[in-house]
Formats: sequence, C-alpha cells, structure tokens
Amino acid sequence: MRLKLVMLGIAAALAIGAAAPAPARAEIEVDVNRGDVQPLPIAIPALGGGAVGGDIAKVIAANLERSGLFKPIDPAAFIEKDLKVEVQPRFPDWKAVNAQALVNGQVTVEGGRLRVDFRLWDVFSEQQLLGLQFTASPENWRRVAHKISDAVYERLTGEKGYFDTRVVFVAESGGRVGRVKRLAIMDQDGANPSYLTDGSYIVMTPRFSSTSQEITYMALRPEGSSIYLFNLETGRRETLGDFPGMVFAPRFSPDGGRVAFSVERGGNSDIYVMNLRSRTSTRLTADPAIDTSPSFSPDGTKIVFNSDRGGNPQLYVMNSDGSGARRLSFGSGRYTTPVWSPTGEYIAFTKQTGGSFHIGVMRPDGSDERTLTDSYLDEGPTWAPNGRVLMFFREGQGQGPRLWSVDVTGRVQRATPYPGSGSDPAWSPLLD
Repeated sequence: MRLKLVMLGIAAALAIGAAAPAPARAEIEVDVNRGDVQPLPIAIPALGGGAVGGDIAKVIAANLERSGLFKPIDPAAFIEKDLKVEVQPRFPDWKAVNAQALVNGQVTVEGGRLRVDFRLWDVFSEQQLLGLQFTASPENWRRVAHKISDAVYERLTGEKGYFDTRVVFVAESGGRVGRVKRLAIMDQDGANPSYLTDGSYIVMTPRFSSTSQEITYMALRPEGSSIYLFNLETGRRETLGDFPGMVFAPRFSPDGGRVAFSVERGGNSDIYVMNLRSRTSTRLTADPAIDTSPSFSPDGTKIVFNSDRGGNPQLYVMNSDGSGARRLSFGSGRYTTPVWSPTGEYIAFTKQTGGSFHIGVMRPDGSDERTLTDSYLDEGPTWAPNGRVLMFFREGQGQGPRLWSVDVTGRVQRATPYPGSGSDPAWSPLLD
C-alpha cells in the first residue's frame, strides 16, 4: 500500500471546538510497505501553559511513535524554546534539527474548563497545515491529547486515527492453578485501566459493538456458561438468554443489532445468531464438525468462522443467513479466531504451524495470505477502527500473556504499555 500524504489547509469543527487554519499545500510520500521505510521526523515540544502542556505533548509523541510512521525528535535537540501558539515558528531552527513537521500549542484553564489550542506546521514549506482548539474538563486532558494525535495522524497520512479509543480485555493474575480472570478496560495506550468484574468467575472473549459503548462477553461459572451484554455508559448488564450446552465466542454484527455466537452440545459446536430486539435466535450451521469464532463482514452480509469440517481448523465464509459456506484457507497449519477488518480489506486470524503461532491476514477471497508475527504463542487479533493496526496477546514459555500490537505490514510490533498480564483484547470504535 502506498500512502500519498497531501496536506491541505482545512476549516474543521470538532465536537469539542475548532479554529480554522490558513490554506496551505504540501506533499509528502511514504511507502509504508517498504522494508526500509523511514518514519517522518516530527517535533512535538511541550505545549505552553504549565506541566499539563508537557504531559499532553508526551502522550501525542508516544501515540505517533507507536504507529511506526513517525519519529518524534528528542526535545533536547530543539533550538527554539517557548513557542507561542499565536506566533509563527522560526522555521530555520526546526529545519536545523531535521523536523519535517512541527506541533505546538497552548494550554489554558478558564472557568474550570481546559482549553488547548494547537497548530500543525509543514516545516519545509513553512505553512500551517492544521489549527484546532479543544475544550474539556481538566481531568480529560489525556483524551484531548489523543484527539490531537488523531488529528495530526489523519492530516499527515490521509487515514483516520485510532488513538481516542479504548480496549476491553481479560486481565489475568495469579498462578496457572486458580488463575483470576477479570474483565478490564483501558485506553488504547494502556492508561486508565479499570476492572469491570470482580474475578469471582472466569470471563472470556469480550467484544466491542462498533456502534456504541457496549460489549458482549462469555462468563464461565461452575454451573455453566453465559453470554452477557454490558453497556459501559449506563452500567446495565444482562444475559443473552439461556441455552442448553456451552455458549461462547460472541461477537456483534456491524449494526449492533445482532450477536453471533457458538453453542456446544454433546461435543459438537454450531454457530447461532440472535436478534437483540426480538431476542430470537437462528442456527446458522448444522455440521458434525466444530464451527466457532464467527465474525461479520463490515456490511453485515457475510460471516467468517473457523471449522474443522475439513479435518483440522481452517477458515470458512458463509452468508449471514448460514447459506453458501465455502473454505477460505488452504495453507498448512491450524487457522482460528478470524476477524474481519473494519474496512473490509482483510481478515485477520491466528495460525499455528509446528511449535509456533502467528497473527496473519488474508484478503476476504482467501488470497494474499501473510503472517505478521511469529512467537511461542500469539493469539486473538482485534482491529483498530481504521483497519491499519492489530492488537493481540503474546505468551512466552513460563510467562503470562501480554498485550501487543502489529501493523498490517508486520514491520511495526510493539508491546502495549499495560504493565500486567492480559489476553483476549477487543478494540473500541472511536469515542464520541
């Protein structure tokens, strides 16, 4: 994939305030598939206005650096100090440190509200590319930093950002015997983690709705399993219904109106879908094999799943009514946990070959299969809302699982800065 980064002045109005920049034009081209791609050098000095301005700049720099497309310049190299947001930077000073883009801004607190003005500059054309103003409550300064990161990312890449998002996952603690698994949520950069369940029962496979701040997950207790719906805004929690047998692997449809899941009875697993309005369920597969891990296409017309009907776990796709099932994967190894990208461009999956596990992607027709990672145990991919980055969990020999991310080229792999053990991540849509 080749990204042509065309930067034009815009007049934008975001939900929490905006100011328009002057028209400008510049072009930067980055071929993100080249193995020797060089991240864009960008300068992000501390925003004026006190300590919070420095904290916001650090979050922006960390977000952009983790994307692999940007290289924040060490602040110790900066020549110009104490930039004013209302004054044009001294561009020769920034050219001297090889900055191609520059972010500067000012933080003020007025009437108990935090206001952040920032500017994005093309250093070599000496033009302003973006100028926005955000207002929020002071405790939400990190969200402002994420929104600025998204604005900069989109302006310089042409793609939507993914930083103002959250991740729900299974936080794990304790030894292998009696291990505690709690439902947890955090910002995409690992900040602000909190627990949604108390650890008195096991939780598995949490999944976000793409239309709201709602999740579905499996709860496993000694008496059996249940699938829950949990609204993060209201705190309301309810079961999907009572099913004979084990229920697991739930996932929302793109419109949030249905949940597909698996039901295991007598050693056989099939895929069902429930209409959340009518609470009626329909069985989609009726095969003696194990069919599980359903994931809808972005338009809701198809479902990818894994099945061992061919002898070992492989990927299959069917219409959303269960008709027209056909096999997608034909490589050696075991294919599991497929998930359609939000853009529809790829299907991600877990693949086991010999003693190694991989996160991989393929086209929806099964072509262009590529593995992105290789380790002792990589599993459970989930897509960022822009379809460019995947999060998954990795486990080493004798080690607990940790959350990692990788981009679709496989070039940029990062450990997520969440300090504890975690598995089964699921990425939220962009926050409102």
